[in-house]
Amino acid sequence: MRVDLFDFELPAERIALRPADPRDSARMLVIPCSGAFEDRIVRDLPNYLRPGDALVVNDSRVIHARLSGRRLRGELSANVEATLIERLDASRWRALMRPAKKLTIGDRIRFLGHGAELEARVEAKGDEGEISLAFDLHGPALDIAIEQAGVMPLPPYIAGRRAADVRDETDYQTIFAREAGAVAAPTAGLHFTPELLAAIEARSVSLHRVTLHVGAGTFLPLKAEDTDLHRMHEEFARVDAQTAQALNDVRQKGGRIVAVGTTALRVLESAADDAGRILPYARRTGIFITPGYRFRAVDMLLTNFHLPRSTLFMLAAAFAGLARMKDAYARAIANGYRFYSYGDACLLERCEL
Repeated sequence: MRVDLFDFELPAERIALRPADPRDSARMLVIPCSGAFEDRIVRDLPNYLRPGDALVVNDSRVIHARLSGRRLRGELSANVEATLIERLDASRWRALMRPAKKLTIGDRIRFLGHGAELEARVEAKGDEGEISLAFDLHGPALDIAIEQAGVMPLPPYIAGRRAADVRDETDYQTIFAREAGAVAAPTAGLHFTPELLAAIEARSVSLHRVTLHVGAGTFLPLKAEDTDLHRMHEEFARVDAQTAQALNDVRQKGGRIVAVGTTALRVLESAADDAGRILPYARRTGIFITPGYRFRAVDMLLTNFHLPRSTLFMLAAAFAGLARMKDAYARAIANGYRFYSYGDACLLERCEL
């Protein structure tokens, strides 16, 4: 499909720079397959769930993936910044570097921050400016050093307008976060509070956790002009056997699977077989969902409002219909909804297209 079909105009003032407070007071646009849209707030979510439904969240935790340091080359040095985007093994990461053109294979980089120090060697350079870094530390010791030296990697549409601060340490982390490895938050989960979870539990709706370590490429607009020419960044995903069985039992008893965020949906769709049965899963996924995709596992989706021309907006359009989503986004823009990571939410019903 042509990528420009997924374009729309978004005024800059619609981009949220801070989340709603409290989190579950964010607005929620309800998008059924037919009939009128409904303007609600996230706190109303339990009213749209039924006893026996399953709510599936992503428990990935955002790491301090942005590192500042200096390139060391003999007597020459230069300031550099790295955003870690993909872990390669226990001591190696792929990173986006600025300025990448100042780096050559073999260069040493010393990262400094918050009194911590961390060194790495440039191991390889990719065609699109990506750098492979081999760190001097390994495993848990490297994880601790990154957390000490780095900062929270806010999305560029926020970081370009303000610096990350201490509030982002909690604001940009969901209450489900426990599996370290994401470099961007699974943002639909940011709306949840203990009070909202208690109300959902009171509706006899079960809560289930899956993991997808969100990469920086998830939120980027497509550069290709046709979706067939785009290759998704792969991300590690996991559904354990107990969760897979529990979700299959929910479906067998007539309950619906409600994904909190596109990341949870992508995990479930990656793990589902052609019959819709969810299988245990623990590997990388590059699933790319565009209109025409046949959903196998997910019945409803809670998600934020996404970038134009992004893979996330394409996924939402595949789930509820492109024309329907364009109408919904036009309504949201006209009515002051807030967009992107810290913005408002929409609740989508899966439509048979």
